[in-house]
Amino acid sequence: MFDMTDPYCTLVLRGIENSLYKSSYLPILTDVQNDRSRFERYLEMLLDRRIEALIVLANWLFVNIEVLGDLEKSSIPTVMIGRELQTESISSVIVDNEMGAHTALEHLHSLGHRKIAFIRGPKPLADSAPRWKGIRTCAKSCGLDLDSQLILDLPESRDPVSSFEAGFKLTEELIKSKKPFTALMAFDDMTGFGAIRALKKAGMRVPDDCSVIGFDDVSVAGLYTPALTTIRQPMEAMGAAAVEIALDGINAVLEKREVAAVHRKMAPELAVRESTRRLP
Repeated sequence: MFDMTDPYCTLVLRGIENSLYKSSYLPILTDVQNDRSRFERYLEMLLDRRIEALIVLANWLFVNIEVLGDLEKSSIPTVMIGRELQTESISSVIVDNEMGAHTALEHLHSLGHRKIAFIRGPKPLADSAPRWKGIRTCAKSCGLDLDSQLILDLPESRDPVSSFEAGFKLTEELIKSKKPFTALMAFDDMTGFGAIRALKKAGMRVPDDCSVIGFDDVSVAGLYTPALTTIRQPMEAMGAAAVEIALDGINAVLEKREVAAVHRKMAPELAVRESTRRLP
């Protein structure tokens, strides 16, 4: 796992653990804490221990050609969660980011919002480009103008919780710019929480003065005040799907049969709560 403190990882891990338990397999869990050298060292140690399969909950920090090459050479059934791959030897499980972002903007548009602010993901992050593509596609089909003055990008960071602070600061920038907006679409839930905090600090009520929508549906999204409308990633199901693919790979090795890499893209869904409302 790239960081156990990331609420995204927790739910994926639950899906992995539950599926492995049912199949009588024991997970060996390593938390690489967003450290590339730690990732490489743990990988080497796991391979030395003759593991039967490998599931990598990855982020943009280590998914490069070098690492993929190391994994391909190991010939151990490998599944990567959260990163779409174009390889024939490593399987992947991702959420349909483009569809999710399209659904989020469609929701705000259906509520009458036309002046919408966007806090996009960091450019190197794999999820950022498809989500922005989904937004552009939806905007085009709705005839919605995207105002470049209302579009800001999250900075790169190794700390998954940093998007709360960044969401707060970027929303403050949007408010100070005096450019009016009635809704804000955040890259993820943590960014959305930061945005809500900044709006409240500025004396704006959510959703009365500004609607906010997130992405992920981390466990606290429904407990936040107001409860966050968001795009739900099927995180536990993604963990379970990765286990299913990995176990099939283990069986293929035991049965000495060839098995092709599986690339699964799972559908997200809209979770409507209290942070969005129809524009009066």
